[in-house]
Amino acid sequence: MNFLVLLKQVPDTEKVKIDPVTGTMIREGLDITMNPLDAHALELAVSLKEKVGGRVVVLSMGPMNTIDVLTDAVALGADRAILLSDPALSGSDTWVTSLALARTIRNLKIDFDLLLCGEKSTDGETGQVGVELAILLGLPVLTYVSELVEVDTSSVIVKRSVEDAHEIWRVPLPSCLCVLKSVAEPRLPTLGGKKRAMNSNIETYGIKDVGLEPEEVGLKGSPTRVVKVFNAKVSRSCKLYSDREVVRGIERVLELIKLSLEGDS
Repeated sequence: MNFLVLLKQVPDTEKVKIDPVTGTMIREGLDITMNPLDAHALELAVSLKEKVGGRVVVLSMGPMNTIDVLTDAVALGADRAILLSDPALSGSDTWVTSLALARTIRNLKIDFDLLLCGEKSTDGETGQVGVELAILLGLPVLTYVSELVEVDTSSVIVKRSVEDAHEIWRVPLPSCLCVLKSVAEPRLPTLGGKKRAMNSNIETYGIKDVGLEPEEVGLKGSPTRVVKVFNAKVSRSCKLYSDREVVRGIERVLELIKLSLEGDS
């Protein structure tokens, strides 16, 4: 079996800033790391390769420093690493990101049986790219996958987490799984893996290489965009009652509860 894993580089910090004009993240000057949930997807792919054989390909779209994240992926067991990087991609929304990744997969003829990605990224937290990419590729897709129960040459059986319960699904291959951290615990790279990564070739392509035009990507090609960014403000008014006014305070709370219930009816 062959596995394709989507990896995203995310800021390795909580001090993320948003450009108030474009609504996009300011990535300059930030240290980057592999998106945590993507690391779990990568571990699942590598462990399955060790169990049933095959190859693991990792694919990312981002600036050139994403090469560091892809090199780490090779150290952890990936066989091939591909980066789509182009200034024209800056500001792409989730749909354009999915379109660019789909075009890359098709035009580079990346062969896979199982497409894996994290349920969401820690920067955008939309959880949309995996589903949108699966739609563009015509693949069945499952989200919130918490466990891979069984795999064979034609299908996989997975556990999908839902509120207060879980579902068991059998999905035909090829398919796409958006996974949670419980699917696999990421390993540490071995010395041999690090040596292999040092000599690895990270394939890098621009938009022209994968059949994309500048007007299809970036802010120009994105059908959605963030138009305003602001910090939520929570305001509260309170009334303090002294020890001698406890009874009155309780009566006031009951009055407010009654008003609230009347408003819902």
